[in-house]
Amino acid sequence: MIRRLAVIGVGLIGGSLARALRSADAVGEVIGCGRSAENLELACELGVIDDCTHDPAEAVRAADMVFLAIPLGAMRPTLAAIAEALPSDCVVTDGGSVKGSVVADAAAVFGSAPPWLVPGHPIAGTERSGVAASFPELYHNRRVILTPLPETDPRATARVRAMWEAAGAEVTEMDAAHHDMVLAATSHLPHMLAFGLVDTLARMQGNDEMFRYAAGGFRDFTRIASSNPVMWRDICMANADALSEMLDRFGEEMTDLAQTIRRGDGEHLLEIFGRAKEARDRYVDGIDGDPLEPG
Repeated sequence: MIRRLAVIGVGLIGGSLARALRSADAVGEVIGCGRSAENLELACELGVIDDCTHDPAEAVRAADMVFLAIPLGAMRPTLAAIAEALPSDCVVTDGGSVKGSVVADAAAVFGSAPPWLVPGHPIAGTERSGVAASFPELYHNRRVILTPLPETDPRATARVRAMWEAAGAEVTEMDAAHHDMVLAATSHLPHMLAFGLVDTLARMQGNDEMFRYAAGGFRDFTRIASSNPVMWRDICMANADALSEMLDRFGEEMTDLAQTIRRGDGEHLLEIFGRAKEARDRYVDGIDGDPLEPG
């Protein structure tokens, strides 16, 4: 049981965690913190949180668990704001999509990664945002990756693991750098492709007609282009090395595909499409697990 959970950033991710823990009777009190008074008032009305504040230090003052559900660009100033207010028995974790930058921010604020910090990343989400979009089943049977450091207290990791399992998630652990590489390929790159495609069509002449006649495949593929632009700007900047490498590799693949189509090489096209179908059927739809969701 978490005695008092402080959620910094009461949107889809933070709000859904609070709702899931309430449903599981795994939390006593939830304090929400954010900049939008309207969103915090709605969170109180919906019963997602018990009380709210705009001051991160006030939010964490009596908490035994803190969840930072904020854009990566806000991580360092928020850690600095709560540094002096954290109780001695408090554990802090986050939901950021890039772990290397969170570790670097913590080291910049505290001198080194503190033992009570357990970097984490729930692999779940939708294109919607705000507490109104939150729901308690968001993490059911979804993966949460924890990236504890050598300095991390194993008891803190165990407490965060228990929290996510109470929310219905499957928890795994990996190295922070490996996490960032994996997510660059499976989450960040697909978002870049969706943003890039929609922006390309939006800047083309006659784009109204293109969008009007877009089929279901286009809508499904580009759904994630409706995600929060600020959040994804921060993700790109925080995971620049791994993501730019993946974009370069994908660019080479697209160049090869364009040349193959131009020269009418049907056999090579069939080879590419067959290999892709086999890989997706095996790793995404097969017994090896569900796909990594945007996050």
